[in-house]
Amino acid sequence: MLSMYVPSQKILKKYADVLIKFALGSGKGIKKGETVFLQIPESSKAMLNPLVESVLEAGGNPLIHYTPEGTDRWLSVDKVFLQKANDAQIAYLPKNILLGRVFDCDHFVSMISTNNMQELKGVDSKKIMVRQTAIKFYKDARDAKENKGKLTWTLALFGTPAMAQEAGLTQRQYWNQIIKACFLDEANPIKKWQNIFTQQTSVKAKLNSLAIETLHVKGDNVDLTIKLGMGRKWLGGSGRNIPSFELFTSPDYRGTNGSVYFNQPLYRYGNLVEGIKLEFKNGQVTKVTAKKNARIVEEMIKVKGANQIGEFSLTDKRFSRITKFMAETLFDENIGGTFGNFHIALGSAYKDAYTGNPDKVTPSQWQKLGYNDSAVHTDIISTEDRVVTATLADGAKKVIYKNGQFVF
Repeated sequence: MLSMYVPSQKILKKYADVLIKFALGSGKGIKKGETVFLQIPESSKAMLNPLVESVLEAGGNPLIHYTPEGTDRWLSVDKVFLQKANDAQIAYLPKNILLGRVFDCDHFVSMISTNNMQELKGVDSKKIMVRQTAIKFYKDARDAKENKGKLTWTLALFGTPAMAQEAGLTQRQYWNQIIKACFLDEANPIKKWQNIFTQQTSVKAKLNSLAIETLHVKGDNVDLTIKLGMGRKWLGGSGRNIPSFELFTSPDYRGTNGSVYFNQPLYRYGNLVEGIKLEFKNGQVTKVTAKKNARIVEEMIKVKGANQIGEFSLTDKRFSRITKFMAETLFDENIGGTFGNFHIALGSAYKDAYTGNPDKVTPSQWQKLGYNDSAVHTDIISTEDRVVTATLADGAKKVIYKNGQFVF
């Protein structure tokens, strides 16, 4: 039996306040009368009361979705279900119930936690992809409401003994990373987050002032060219994840060429994938290799759009206080350390990276602009040293990132 450690109620309440009174509302917190959908797994039950209290204090209405261990936030997927159900049963989802959530709620908070990091190990990955594809209508509905400026969301991590063990840490060490990363050791963590967002806004403004045509990522194990595309802007500092130190954009997937090795493991669908290397030509993944569980990525990229990139991201080591591998993408994609990190996501793009009004763009126009569309979005991370050089519209070249930080 793994020993259990839970931070004090004071720390948990600070955590809840950061999520409700800051992260939601794109860094402004919720407004009086708004409804917040709280997705709380059984393993993070200790966060339930602090979150409800914070919503009530802010004048909002909490709507609680408390799920048994092993159940996902879409209502039913667990190992037994995926092992026993046929494809039709896996693809069934109560559309009116799920779309009702989107219609009725202004904000979503999802706590990430589990008592079994490898719950789905051994499950046929094809079945998992059937489910991922089936849920796309729900994702699309949420994205559409978000693009209208009427919905925000945030993700946060609750550390369990199993998660800490997977990362090679004690639970107390694991929680110390969460506390430091989210500034919960500060007297006023919300004020600290506001300061971080101000710094990120400054860097974003500099990036967005450059007429970038392409980005070249070069290091010992990466030689990758990314076409930015027309009408793009850099994002970050929106409160969509806590913590969030990355600055990212959704490039024109058709202009991705080269190869990249990812030294960080990927936890996906209850499986650990290690040593991933991808090769791209004209936007398509042409070759996948991995030291462990390559079949997971191979199956994933068979899903429509999952063999193309939807995101390119850089994290400045000066922002992030995360120094340990956490075995969870939310934290690992924001790690600082010696060289910061960069990651790409295979799958769906962020349409709010468009400089115009995304609510006015038709599906055919998104396709013309090179925004990738997919039922999946999988972040894969490297913490190895790299230099990122931008080629500008006038042909000039400018290094924008070196030694783990942005340079201007």
